[in-house]
Amino acid sequence: MTPLLAAAEIPVVAPVAADGVLAWAWLLVALPLAGSVILLVGGRFTDSFGHWLGTATAAASFVLGVTIFVALLGRPADDRSISQHLWTWFDVGDFQVSMELLVDPLSLLFVLLITGVGSLIHLYSVGYMAHDPRRRRFFGYLNLFVAAMLMLVLAGDYVGLFLGWEGVGLASYLLIGFWQHKPSAAAAAKKAFVMNRVGDMGLSLAIMTMFVAFGTTAYAGVSEAASGASEATLTAIGILLLVGACGKSAQVPLQGWLLDAMEGPTPVSALIHAATMVTAGVYLIVRSNFIYELAPTAQTVVVVVAVVTLLWGAIIGCAKDDIKKALAGSTMSQIGYMMLAAGLGVAGYAFAIFHLITHGFFKANMFLGAGSVMHAMDDDVDMRHYGGLRKLLPVTFLTFAFGYLAIIGFPGFSGFWSKDLIIEVAFGHSTLVGLAALLGAGITAFYMTRLMLMTFFTDRRWEPDVHPHESPKVMTIPLIVLAALSLLGGVLVIGGWIGDFLEPVVGHAPHPELPVPAIVLTLIITAVVAVGVALAWLLVGRQEVPRTAPQDVSFATRAARADLYGDAINDTLVVRPGAALTRGLVGFDSGVVDGAIEGGARGIGGLSGALRMLQTGYVRSYALSILVGVIVVVLALLVVNWA
Repeated sequence: MTPLLAAAEIPVVAPVAADGVLAWAWLLVALPLAGSVILLVGGRFTDSFGHWLGTATAAASFVLGVTIFVALLGRPADDRSISQHLWTWFDVGDFQVSMELLVDPLSLLFVLLITGVGSLIHLYSVGYMAHDPRRRRFFGYLNLFVAAMLMLVLAGDYVGLFLGWEGVGLASYLLIGFWQHKPSAAAAAKKAFVMNRVGDMGLSLAIMTMFVAFGTTAYAGVSEAASGASEATLTAIGILLLVGACGKSAQVPLQGWLLDAMEGPTPVSALIHAATMVTAGVYLIVRSNFIYELAPTAQTVVVVVAVVTLLWGAIIGCAKDDIKKALAGSTMSQIGYMMLAAGLGVAGYAFAIFHLITHGFFKANMFLGAGSVMHAMDDDVDMRHYGGLRKLLPVTFLTFAFGYLAIIGFPGFSGFWSKDLIIEVAFGHSTLVGLAALLGAGITAFYMTRLMLMTFFTDRRWEPDVHPHESPKVMTIPLIVLAALSLLGGVLVIGGWIGDFLEPVVGHAPHPELPVPAIVLTLIITAVVAVGVALAWLLVGRQEVPRTAPQDVSFATRAARADLYGDAINDTLVVRPGAALTRGLVGFDSGVVDGAIEGGARGIGGLSGALRMLQTGYVRSYALSILVGVIVVVLALLVVNWA
């Protein structure tokens, strides 16, 4: 068991005021946000140049991010947390929330990933969406997505983070359902929106609990006050934060929306899966390290969820014939690795971010590569209709191959460094968790090799009227850049650079105590990956791939095709009971609550009608009533006297 660094030992660096180029940090969010406003408000006037404006604002934000990064590197390690106060957002009694940006090593790495990969996706989209009549609006939504994600990672307060969090949810809804004329796209957008609202409730409750327990929602204030809180309170906050993270990062049990989100245009899939939305949950857990270090139960829950998810997504990826859904399953699995590292505490925080960055490179590469294949195959997403495309799409094939080698952990490629480090830390935590992570690596090698073989190798299986062709340069240039990053992303680990850079935020990672020497574990991981590749070659590469998916398959294959019955489980455990509860409440409301009110009104009305019949207006009736009353009184008095 690797000893974790105590929370008190994590350095708490007080932010200093922004100066110089750092004072322009607000432009990181403002540039893409301004681009979004211009494109969405400007209307048809911006149709002719809107795609270039959207790309330029994202690229300008990236250039500014690089400039700020260089300026931050020039500061001492303990002076790299910069705060920029913009205005006071809430000021109610003793509760004050500032609109404040926090530029530190953690947020800045996310800024570079979001804007860098996001700019390449924007450029790719210029070609991919060239013939879409609503292209200008698409770029407006892309800019909104980038701006919201930047707000999320740069906020210095949980309330500011929540603003960006909700902005990302809105933008994802708009982009997933962009082709709203397709019922499947509209349904997928609604599903993503609703499932993310479930996670958002967890995050909002966590923020409310922080306010009640600590009187503040600022990172610095919560970090300072957390040491004086009870473990039960911190555990509750940690689990609620995890619920929010599960929604955005598609972790079990809130993973059901991710594969359906492939209904959106392919650049959207790349942006969601590589640079923005699904990374938000990992950021939230790592940013909240001061909570989790004091709540070991919450940390354990994070590890359990992560292990289940990394295996869940990998198994799903093994049976998908839709190229984008196979990649979506892999995203779920890879985010599981990042969450696993984050759940292992100080020993894994930096490695979670390292794998998040390398994953951003190779997953964006592969999603955009999948879009290039679809572009060549008349938008067909079924890999059973591909085969033999490596010679007809040479650039797409070579760049996609770099992403493939990175994700399976081929020695020298970025994923080899980042994922292996997580597996090492997992073994340092416990043998069981390490074996689960190792198994996930083997399954990853299997389903990614299957995807490569079905797409670029094996026999050609497309229809005669399909004429595969390479994509234009505006689409292949981003692929080449991302392929290079998929290879070179491992340089971040040289000399332990990324760990040292993040140390002021997440603490110093101790060296894990492994059951075997590190080099032996690396060889074991490589051997497991090789076994996965070999199995895929035997089962797919040496067999004839049918154009129609066989129906006479094992239960495991049927389950994987059905996403391990995730939707059925949610439907049985949540949707149907929720609908039944709603119907019951509606029935109670109409039958009991409304019935009591309406019944009372009807009773009063009936009584009033009966009494009204006594008021006839005739003197003889009133005289008779008086006579009857007198007789009753006299008889009563006689009875009393007789008794």
